[in-house]
Amino acid sequence: MAFIGSTALLAACSSHAPLATVAAVDLERYAGDWYEVARLPNRFQTDCAGDVMARYTRDGDEIRVLNRCRQANGEVMSADGIAKVVPNSGNARLRVSFFWPFYGDYYVLALDPNYQWALVGAPDRSYLWLLSRTPQLPEPVSTTLVQKAQSLGFNTEALQFTKQLKPLP
Repeated sequence: MAFIGSTALLAACSSHAPLATVAAVDLERYAGDWYEVARLPNRFQTDCAGDVMARYTRDGDEIRVLNRCRQANGEVMSADGIAKVVPNSGNARLRVSFFWPFYGDYYVLALDPNYQWALVGAPDRSYLWLLSRTPQLPEPVSTTLVQKAQSLGFNTEALQFTKQLKPLP
């Protein structure tokens, strides 16, 4: 089981217009812990009842990914992956793998100038995450990100907001 960024592994080609990303991502600043605020439902996260988070760590030219969540029974699930930057993308497009040799798209669609929140999705619009450095995101910011996602063609009506009741350390 893998989640956050890994769920786009089997994304198919889309009939949507190309998905624009932010111009550039400083991977050193992007590294660290991110809490999931909301997501589009996906089969990779069906067992995640709450407390979903990801930890990104630079490792040379790659990024190590550790995704974790709490199941309904209280147990913590985790998945390790690797991300590679798509050349000439300003580091805003990554290819993520939790099941080599399969890779999925991870596009940074919006990013706080201080790297406190991010909107991440897949080009076929089937996967979307609102991420924050803190377990909760202020409602005005969350609303703005949902509106941005909707303007990009994502089905925001299906968004599931994540319960961060006992955030993982």
